[in-house]
Amino acid sequence: MSIDTIVFFILAATSIISAILVITRRSPIISVVYLVFNFIILAIIYLTLHAQFIAVIQVIVYAGAIMVLFLFVVMLLNLGKEEMLTEKITYKKRIAIGLAVVMSVQIIIGITTSFGEHPNQLSPLATQIGTVEHIGKVLFTQYLLPFEIASILLLAAIIGAVVLAKKRIG
Repeated sequence: MSIDTIVFFILAATSIISAILVITRRSPIISVVYLVFNFIILAIIYLTLHAQFIAVIQVIVYAGAIMVLFLFVVMLLNLGKEEMLTEKITYKKRIAIGLAVVMSVQIIIGITTSFGEHPNQLSPLATQIGTVEHIGKVLFTQYLLPFEIASILLLAAIIGAVVLAKKRIG
């Protein structure tokens, strides 16, 4: 096994453990902290795959902006009585646990049967394709029309939201 494979498995295990900690913590604030940690681990995984742009966007958008929003929502909620948040084990939870076990077995079988069949080598152009410069060139040359259409749609949505908000206030 190469050092890249070992680093990937360590990062993957850390990501899985932090994801499990997100859903098993009682405190919502601690869950959000573990979710931020998971996003940072995912950004590091993207860096090992030479996808610098996606790694930076992962940190800025998810670990930054969206997690701040989650923290504000969690802190604004009044979660005083924890007894009201507990649920009994119903048939839906039993089905979900069964499906999770089946999916885990399928993932383990898939990993063990495909391990070593084909080498997991990156393209020789991977270090160039994942850079911000390359993504910018492709976005503003080959995909300029879809990019502009998306920007016009977003602008129309923002204007519509402002118009609707002004009608409610005034």
